[in-house]
Amino acid sequence: MLLPDSGFDAVAAFYDALARLVYGPALQRAQQAALDAGLPLGPVRVLVIGGGTGWVLGEILRRRPEARILYLEASPRMLARSRAWLPRHAPHQAPQVVFRLGTEAVLQPQEQFDAVLTFFFLDLFAPDRLRSIVERLHPVLVPGGRWLLADFGPPSRWWHRVLLWLMYRFFGFSAGISARQRPPIEAELRRLNLRAQAAGQFFGQMVQASVWRNQ
Repeated sequence: MLLPDSGFDAVAAFYDALARLVYGPALQRAQQAALDAGLPLGPVRVLVIGGGTGWVLGEILRRRPEARILYLEASPRMLARSRAWLPRHAPHQAPQVVFRLGTEAVLQPQEQFDAVLTFFFLDLFAPDRLRSIVERLHPVLVPGGRWLLADFGPPSRWWHRVLLWLMYRFFGFSAGISARQRPPIEAELRRLNLRAQAAGQFFGQMVQASVWRNQ
């Protein structure tokens, strides 16, 4: 039985290749920009939710070799790919990463993080579901912590709207995502009194990176 939000099992095998085919390096560059701009210094505690196939683990550990990471993923196949990625690419740092299958609902009350990473994740959910996710994630961010966001920005050009329409139709059919259009991600983060710092724009400003600071 699949967990809620685990529909990406169906696309796990080709997700990265598809992203590169459509967007080139833009999605990875946005994640790198968010990490460069906002990842706190030192042996940080990092929550990665919806991390996909594991590529971002190497980017975090390269920048913060002492980081402790909770990698939370609702898709069993995505999680398996991430588990396999780590010993191949950073075997000596494998003990620093905890893999957990599930959604934000499986976070423990005592768990606290210096940084929360939502990379191309929050755009998948309808507004009501998005609100419940951010309201559950916010309490695990320590005072002064940082919420790193890389995602598709609000469409400002006609071809943004066309490409997003196609993307939502494809993933609605193949992965069963709840969103039918881009949800109000920034408005929900501002509602939690998080303050934004832009970190970069890519792919004709369609892909954006930002750092949100917890006051």
